[in-house]
Amino acid sequence: MPIEFTHVPGKIHPADAGFFYDFVETATKLSLIGDAGFRKIVVDDQAGLLTNMDIAAQALDRTSSLEVVLTHWAGVIEPTVAARQLAALDAKSGGRLSLRMLSEPLSDDDAETRPAGHTAVWQRIDEYLVLLKRLWSNDRPFDHEGAFYSIKDGYVPRKGPHGADVTIRMGGQSGTALKVAGRHADIFELTPGSLDEIRQMMQRVRSAAAEHGRAGKLRFALPVRIRPEHNASGHKSVDVSGPPAQIALSLFPYAGLGIHEFMIAGVDRPREIATAGRETIALLRNSLARREADVPQPGAFAPRTVREARAR
Repeated sequence: MPIEFTHVPGKIHPADAGFFYDFVETATKLSLIGDAGFRKIVVDDQAGLLTNMDIAAQALDRTSSLEVVLTHWAGVIEPTVAARQLAALDAKSGGRLSLRMLSEPLSDDDAETRPAGHTAVWQRIDEYLVLLKRLWSNDRPFDHEGAFYSIKDGYVPRKGPHGADVTIRMGGQSGTALKVAGRHADIFELTPGSLDEIRQMMQRVRSAAAEHGRAGKLRFALPVRIRPEHNASGHKSVDVSGPPAQIALSLFPYAGLGIHEFMIAGVDRPREIATAGRETIALLRNSLARREADVPQPGAFAPRTVREARAR
């Protein structure tokens, strides 16, 4: 499977309003990001879910090629409202929307009437996703009474083009989080770490997904931050720096683990975006294509020793 690259916007300067707040400039950047070889862009504004949904709608209007990865939390709005709005976005974009579910502690109001704690947070996410998928696929209204949500005559009349198959992205490290991700996630966003740590986490996630017959359907994404050469951190974080060819070489062993997607942060200026596409992304894709061409079984990497590339 070809490697994919996702752009994670940041701020060029701390005082900047953010990537999406000047949509005239943003439209130009979105075009540049697509031309550079990125397939997706993350929407994750500090203002929260409702702002994210508004930004996602505007971003989808301003690009016809990029998929928008919408960062989302359970508990902010009711599942029936979220299902309608997300289905409308997915339909309007022609299926270019994916949902990135993050965990968030229960509010004080929730904690007064419902069990609090880490397990409860993930139980709510689980119930929320079950309801979203059911609302995106049902052909008649239904009632639901659960631990966190109560629905009467739940129904979404206008489904998105993918129905209940909207791509769900999740992460987490605890056993509870992995159980929920194993049931729902199409793409699992890994926590940065050493090659061995990431390999072990991938094994844990696959085991969780296997309990639901989904191990073969799961894909993995790895967050990567490209930093100025003088500002790189230690080798256990996936922080890379240096010339574009060196950055591509640093990421190559991680792709060898079976990671399908790199979520690239730290390239926000037009020149940085263009350079990343022209050199780093192109070089890594070409190197992986040559390696796969030498493998007898399509889509698999030839056995060889994988050495961790230290960030420089």
